[in-house]
Amino acid sequence: MLRTSASRVLDDSDREEVLALLDADPVANVFVASRVRAVGLNPGRLGGQMWGYGPRGALTSLCYAGANLVPVNAGPEAATAFADRARRQGRRCSSIVGPADAVERMWERLEPYWGAARAVRWSQPVMAIGDKPRVPADPLVRRVRPEEFSTLLPACVAMFTEEVGISPDTGDGGALYRTRVAELIRIGRSYARIEDGTVVFKAEIGAVTPQACQIQGVWVNPELRGQGHAVAGMAAIVEHALACFAPLVTLYVNDFNAAARAVYRKVGFTEVDTFMSVLF
Repeated sequence: MLRTSASRVLDDSDREEVLALLDADPVANVFVASRVRAVGLNPGRLGGQMWGYGPRGALTSLCYAGANLVPVNAGPEAATAFADRARRQGRRCSSIVGPADAVERMWERLEPYWGAARAVRWSQPVMAIGDKPRVPADPLVRRVRPEEFSTLLPACVAMFTEEVGISPDTGDGGALYRTRVAELIRIGRSYARIEDGTVVFKAEIGAVTPQACQIQGVWVNPELRGQGHAVAGMAAIVEHALACFAPLVTLYVNDFNAAARAVYRKVGFTEVDTFMSVLF
């Protein structure tokens, strides 16, 4: 029965049960929950499938299988079942990301079939804040305007390349990435400090639910690092996020990025979980 329930592709009739499971851990599940709340569970709208582990009415775990493979509340049996399904389907994702225990178990089963990853980030602290930042916010950090897309885009590409290790222009020439950057600007979730046409600091709020939102794409111009822009800029983003989007603000960061972790702690973030990412 477990094998049968684990292999079930969920649909919109499962939406309320799925959301109840996602909302049990709004910080860890903010990305998947934001997708489900926005478009539902129909694979065509979701941009992938949602797999469920457990029978209808008693779901215990989920796995979003789209551009990313993201386990949700997946214990050892569920993680194994999701990995087996992913192996049979063949790799369609650019990464596996989520709670470290589940991702590690999935990767142990998938690596012999999928081959070596481009990079494995074994430990990525998940951090959250629900109170006013501990430091003053940069008053010059604001929403990016649509006409500033061409100014912001090079900073976004630089951030992505620095963080992920490859350019977002790889594959489709960057068309999907540019579309996403433009969309975040359009819906008011792209923030930056821009001076004389130069991006000093920027970040986006990439996922939003009623319970939490997730900051992504934090970047400071390399020529201006070490001057406090990251701390003040993050404080501004947190203030905007708490005022406009959700009562909890979260992000995750590589454990080896000591400078970024220090910035986030100074702002008032605390570590609440650990993610792991496998990048292809």
